[in-house]
Amino acid sequence: MRIAVDAMGGDHAPEAVIEGAVWAARDLGIHVILVGDREIVLQHLERHKTEGLPLSIKHASEAVGMHESPSVAVRRKKDSSLRVAFELVKAGEARAVVSAGNSGAAMALAMLVLRRLPGVDRPAIAAVLPSLAGATVLLDVGANVACKPVHLVQFALMGEVFARLVLGIEQPRVGLLSNGEEETKGTDATRAAHQALKHAKFNYLGYVEGREVFNGGADVVVCDGFTGNAVLKSSEGLAKAVGQMLREELGRGLGSRLGYVLARRAFQRLRERMDYAEVGGAPLLGVNGVGIVAHGSSDARAIRNAIRVARDFAERRVNRHLMQMLERSHDLGAGAKGRFWASLKDKLVHPRREAREPDESEEPTK
Repeated sequence: MRIAVDAMGGDHAPEAVIEGAVWAARDLGIHVILVGDREIVLQHLERHKTEGLPLSIKHASEAVGMHESPSVAVRRKKDSSLRVAFELVKAGEARAVVSAGNSGAAMALAMLVLRRLPGVDRPAIAAVLPSLAGATVLLDVGANVACKPVHLVQFALMGEVFARLVLGIEQPRVGLLSNGEEETKGTDATRAAHQALKHAKFNYLGYVEGREVFNGGADVVVCDGFTGNAVLKSSEGLAKAVGQMLREELGRGLGSRLGYVLARRAFQRLRERMDYAEVGGAPLLGVNGVGIVAHGSSDARAIRNAIRVARDFAERRVNRHLMQMLERSHDLGAGAKGRFWASLKDKLVHPRREAREPDESEEPTK
């Protein structure tokens, strides 16, 4: 098991990325290939005890900036650490890629180098969020700003497989995010996707509202990337705000401070449940290989856990199961040869001609 790690990607790269890679190699026994400028990587490795650890370096002369356009990464930076990492997977020299860098560039390069799985029109980024039931998979969280109904159907299929195989949920409950549970709610795209998903051979709940993401009412919540990214960033901001307000209140008076001391272990467990570093990273679902996108602000612990997620994703052969699921789901329009797809493709792809449809070459969000 070899995992290629983009050593130059992320707000705290390369220091935090290399520290996390060393941590993963030591604790998990995973062979990590650090991809980046060899001299810089070696300088940082010298600060750690690496003797005997399964670590290697693959030189890449360029790096993709956090705010660069994905088109720059694709067209101009042919030797970027991110691209070289995906090339290692394509060549069979690594089983997965982990990057805390530019997520838009990661998606674009994954599609360029690894290509899409058969039957997938648009890959998606799946985030695992804490909930009262343990965890909820939210997708897409930023790869596709605007989605057609068929894309939402495919996201539901991929999210169900991911929740079942990686999170261990025996029969994941899948919901389509909307502004109400009534069938008259939603957009043209969600209504068309909802009608198709009614015939799904998994546990489809129908429309769910935003509160279901965190209250445990659904295990998988499907939406377009614009909405999903807004939900994700809002939840991160809310978690930080609640944490700060809680600290302020606990510091008010002796009684509050004493109460904190008595409940400190409970507060620590709560913080761990809400910490993205514990989750590690979000997989790119629908590409013909394993790619894990870690948070841009990932520290060493987050990188270590992202490498663990990449190993689990590869070991459980999630992509193979995704392809099998897509092949069995022709009646949902997931495969180009499906009967339902053949008869209703135009309706699913173009529910309203007057609505603006993005071009297929439109870049994913960062």
